[in-house]
Amino acid sequence: MDRRNRGQRLDAGQLGGELGERATLVQFSSAFCQPCRATRRTLIEVAGMVDGVTHIEIDAEDRLALVRELDITRTPTVLVLDAEGEVVRRASGQPRTVDVVAALGHAI
Repeated sequence: MDRRNRGQRLDAGQLGGELGERATLVQFSSAFCQPCRATRRTLIEVAGMVDGVTHIEIDAEDRLALVRELDITRTPTVLVLDAEGEVVRRASGQPRTVDVVAALGHAI
């Protein structure tokens, strides 16, 4: 997971969902993206394992202004936000569960 957008803050209005109490996993997806489905399952699983963590999935095609603002160039892209909505990690492609858990360690 890389550090692009690190320090940038996002809020519930921008994301279309409430931030997690401790951290938020934000997934940018597209309709015909096969890896997005597997990523969704992984992020939902991790959010279910860690108290205070929320998963928000955003359809990249429906939110082009936000996609451009964050320089999202492919799906899936995952942003890990801390409790205040600050981007602490970012990754493109299908993440492994262990990598998501490790990235959450930087947010919590």
